[in-house]
Amino acid sequence: MADRQAGQRHPGGAAAGAAAGDSSALLISALAGAVLGAAGLGWWLLSKADQRRGSMRQQRVLRLSRLQESGGAVEGLPAPASLTASNDRELHQKVHQLNEAIEDVRRQLETLSIGRQGSG
Repeated sequence: MADRQAGQRHPGGAAAGAAAGDSSALLISALAGAVLGAAGLGWWLLSKADQRRGSMRQQRVLRLSRLQESGGAVEGLPAPASLTASNDRELHQKVHQLNEAIEDVRRQLETLSIGRQGSG
């Protein structure tokens, strides 16, 4: 009789425990699927971004090579080598002229300082 009373107090005792186990397994499975799905989506988005960066890099290199072949210079982009060589020569000549002017001023100052020492 005690067995019968226990069964009446907890109807479906073993079946209720199995249902609870099934629902927790379903919840765990759903969470694992969501995590795997999010990881897959993240990986896919990163690979697409990487592909986009690669294609942009290729386009930029192609445009730069076309500009260098045409000899044109665009603001913000490096000038072709032929233009930089002429600019280097001009810069070298200007530096040489400045050095000569500095040397002339130094000589003039020396003559002025010698003249003052001799008179004083």
